[in-house]
Amino acid sequence: MLKIKINNSEFLVKSDISVLEACKYVGISIPRFCYHETLSVAGNCRMCLVEIEKTPKPVSSCTLPVSNNMQIYTDTPLVKKARENVVETLLLNHPLDCPICDQGGECDLQDQTKMWGSDYSRFFISKRGVEDKNCGPLIKTIMTRCIHCTRCVRFGSEIAGVDFLGTLNRGTSTEIGSYISNMFSSEISGNVIDLCPVGALTSKPYAFKARPWELRSNESIDLTDSTGSSIYVNFKETEVLRILPKNSSEVNENLISDKARFFYDSLKTQRLQRIFQKTTDMKFNSLNWQQLLSKVDEVLSNNSTKKIVILVNEELDFHSLNILKFISNKYAPKIEIQFLGGSSSTFKNYFVSNAANKIADIRKAGKTCFLLSCNLRLEAAILNSKVRSKVVSENFDVVSLGQKFNSNFPVKIVNLSILNVLRILEAKDSISRNLIANKTPLIVVGDSLNKRLLGNFSLVGYLKNIIPSAIILEVKSFCNTESINFLGVKSLNTCSIKAADVVFSINLEDNVSIRKHLMHLDVKSFWINTHGSKLASSATFILPTLTYFEQEGIFLNLEQRPQKTLKSLSGANDGRSIKTILLSIFSELNIDFISLNSKFATFLEEIVSQPNLFKQLSNKFARTNMFDIKGLSKQNFVSLYPIKSSLEDFYRSNNLSKNSITMAQCSQAVREKFNNFKTND
Repeated sequence: MLKIKINNSEFLVKSDISVLEACKYVGISIPRFCYHETLSVAGNCRMCLVEIEKTPKPVSSCTLPVSNNMQIYTDTPLVKKARENVVETLLLNHPLDCPICDQGGECDLQDQTKMWGSDYSRFFISKRGVEDKNCGPLIKTIMTRCIHCTRCVRFGSEIAGVDFLGTLNRGTSTEIGSYISNMFSSEISGNVIDLCPVGALTSKPYAFKARPWELRSNESIDLTDSTGSSIYVNFKETEVLRILPKNSSEVNENLISDKARFFYDSLKTQRLQRIFQKTTDMKFNSLNWQQLLSKVDEVLSNNSTKKIVILVNEELDFHSLNILKFISNKYAPKIEIQFLGGSSSTFKNYFVSNAANKIADIRKAGKTCFLLSCNLRLEAAILNSKVRSKVVSENFDVVSLGQKFNSNFPVKIVNLSILNVLRILEAKDSISRNLIANKTPLIVVGDSLNKRLLGNFSLVGYLKNIIPSAIILEVKSFCNTESINFLGVKSLNTCSIKAADVVFSINLEDNVSIRKHLMHLDVKSFWINTHGSKLASSATFILPTLTYFEQEGIFLNLEQRPQKTLKSLSGANDGRSIKTILLSIFSELNIDFISLNSKFATFLEEIVSQPNLFKQLSNKFARTNMFDIKGLSKQNFVSLYPIKSSLEDFYRSNNLSKNSITMAQCSQAVREKFNNFKTND
């Protein structure tokens, strides 16, 4: 600790920090434009000037490290005049766009001008104009407002790993831009909107929609992937107008992916508003809930109904899954719940799937990272940024076992089948020796790996057994796969669907694989979803439901962290939550909903209060789940196909993002960028 004086008051601060950080540490705010906690120090805006004893002129506090017995002054007349001159210089070429600027009300330049600026200007020459740049369908640029803080440049090169923006020209002709006009091709490019202190970079979908003081805010989580990033939902009346990141040091820090930030227009696109029933002449009649429930009772109470299959996806909230599991247990084997995905783990596998590893543990990883069948850039953009930060700042090697993908940091890629990957674990290869010799390797397992393992065993449990100190993170394709594993929901069984008399499809997305199972079924089918689709038109009954912005729900992210969404919108006309629909259809069960919801909380309390319970279950699983690698191919437990990522299109990965017009534009722009035969019409 160092002893310093700030405005004649003594403080003890840490060494190896700047004067600006020391002032922030003791609660003294210093204005700045170019400085940001997550970026490198540039020191080019000069707004953070302070006066140091025995120095002839003010110095920038962001670039000056503290020293013992240093005396700092932040409110002297010299400092105030220097800051006034800096603001006047920044406003020389800045346009008077505040009434029409989307940054109005949240602009750092407005705030600093109000606090430190003068009430007049000595500049009477015409202002300079700068041509706007094309950054794609997400970021709107008005570069005449730019003050050259270079936050966007440093973000692109240091965090996003894309050298898209840079500083062009010199002197009064300096501007921020790119040599080639193209899309800012990064999965986290939208974060430059938050970083920009002025209105040079703003959100294109949000342009001219509302002022920040007109919006209401609610806390929620991002459910477009399995990371579970914390977000703020800004809405006005019955419409979500923008989504911003919430700072969470344990999960996403202050970043969110573009998919989480811009998909919200799907909340009003192709939404189901009413209940429909298909007639014999292939037309749809509108129903109310009373009429629907009476028809559902007729179908379920019919003596010919012997088998009911309820199909769900891995985005259903924990409460709804809990009710479905209760219904399935009550009426087994007549009613069966299945999910459309890879092989589901059993209840005991849940305890060791991630072995209590957290996203924040990436900082503690050793010198090696192994990606098993995982395109981290597409499947978990926030995790990818954390791994890239570690690669840039430390001696951190990344080895990928799987198909080649476009990474934004150096990766050694070895394309192998899953059987060859398992043989590597026999410790007869240099890769396996490096894996075992490393004290705390980071192992990221992709979701597609589970689809290559056909037996009832867990590769993650096996890895944890041979390398107990390894940090293992399982990246899932969907936001609530861990709840599926926790409740032990069975995976899809084609024979059960063919033998079913009634099929309930809850929150399924319309794709080729699902159409193969459901498109030509000659049974009573219920399509319970938020959006309409071609597959919905083949169902007997269509029921509208609510999105997770319109109801509360609990979800488990990839590190098994329970997170809750809050209700922000009122929902569709006839839309009801899935919990309400299930309790209405199966009302004779008299389900104690409060008791069901408390079971999960009780389980978490037991694990926290009895840490030995987790260890005992993990050890038991490790002993019973060992398997012989050499005998796997003979028993047909392992697929011989090469391993690759389960996600090809980052912007269209789930039901909501596939119904987003903005995400469709992004997906099209990415395809055009890599299309060698593109023609200009």
